[in-house]
Amino acid sequence: MDHVSETPRPAAASDAATTDPATSDAATRDPAPIAGPLATAPIAVPDLTRRGFLRGAAITGGGLVAATLAACAPASPTPGWTYGPIATPAAGGSPTPIPATPGPSASAAASATPATNLPAGWTDHDIAARNVIRRYVGNLAPALEGIFGGAAFAKIADMLAVDEAYPELDLKPAFVQVPQLVLNDSLQALTPELDGDVKVFRLTIDEIEQQIDEMKAPVAALGYNKQTPGPTIRATEGDKVRVIFTNNLKETTSVHFHGVEFEDFFQDGVPFVTQKPFAPGEEYAYEFTAGRSGSMMYHSHHNATDQVGRGLLGAFIVDPLSPTEVDTFDRDYIWISNDVLGGFTINGHGFPAVVPILAAVGEKVRVRYMNEGIMYHPFHSHGYEQTVVARDGYPLGAAAYGADTITVGPGERWDVNIEIDRPGLWAYHCHILPHVEGLDGMFGMVNVLIVVPEKAHVEAIVAALLA
Repeated sequence: MDHVSETPRPAAASDAATTDPATSDAATRDPAPIAGPLATAPIAVPDLTRRGFLRGAAITGGGLVAATLAACAPASPTPGWTYGPIATPAAGGSPTPIPATPGPSASAAASATPATNLPAGWTDHDIAARNVIRRYVGNLAPALEGIFGGAAFAKIADMLAVDEAYPELDLKPAFVQVPQLVLNDSLQALTPELDGDVKVFRLTIDEIEQQIDEMKAPVAALGYNKQTPGPTIRATEGDKVRVIFTNNLKETTSVHFHGVEFEDFFQDGVPFVTQKPFAPGEEYAYEFTAGRSGSMMYHSHHNATDQVGRGLLGAFIVDPLSPTEVDTFDRDYIWISNDVLGGFTINGHGFPAVVPILAAVGEKVRVRYMNEGIMYHPFHSHGYEQTVVARDGYPLGAAAYGADTITVGPGERWDVNIEIDRPGLWAYHCHILPHVEGLDGMFGMVNVLIVVPEKAHVEAIVAALLA
């Protein structure tokens, strides 16, 4: 039977230590620069590396957001990168209460004044809706010409009215402005220690501040390793795993690995059913064998309405030992929805601060939906079929099917593959409309599938973000 830690013990100071990727060898090289002025010439495709992305993100203060967009994912059976966000307290800010009713972000201050020359039939609400997209695109707009071509760019430029030289053209996209928006597992993986043949992961449970987008004040939240969602814990089918949590909260907690079929039920993480909750300052270890592959989650199972709602949640991915063709893909995106902390969010952020899904024509993308909220969310992909290949980590096999709207209920995980064959900017959002769009434009559970013609264009976008 697997080992069980039935009695919490005081945490050692060294247990909570984490590695800062910006101080490692991975942070020693800058990204290659863009050739020529970004606003006046087509982007050159730089030779960016994983190490360069990390270093560039650290230098620009954009966290690891741009690394998520990197076209450096290996097309191996078990892709080496994914994403899940990271949150740290914003400098100079103080937490604000969680809003009772989620809603759209305010428009960027620089563009918030009512328009004096409204196009015929427009109102200030149309201007506000356009400003949301201006915030989302930011100073990436000129780079789109070199990727999509002059004709397509002319249409985009007309929609955004770039001839007005609006202030957002000088600002990073909203999803870059949010501090440490995205955790890229390839660059800042939660790397296990080895204790014999056991993979040991260490996490802290913390009070944090989470910035939902670049305009809103941070909200009081909870997180694992000072981020929400917590870092992705990744193992391979058959691995022996030990996960040690140190409780830095002012209250008791527990952790449940959602979807894991334990041999020892005392590892299940339910207070007073399988364990006692562990107190502030204590640590608790969960030890089990990753018995089946698939998309799973980990989250609090103590005062869970509050603790999970405020951010104690993360992805637990078990890669197959012998992957099939279905489980071989170029890019792997984790999509964790929540509808409590800060409103309607994807990976801890609301649009326009949600990092896009970026892919190139000819690639296969895996999207892993995980619902850690309390509502159902039907996620609709504009222009692209999603092939549903697994539910709750269980492969569908011959029962796999195509759809463009996948409804994900609380606690559910759905895995889809998307075959990328046409370039474009494709909206990708929850289709319960009050969760995504209002009178002043889009907000909340909105994403964009950005499909570029060539893989090299992905590096170009990354370079533009890091420039």
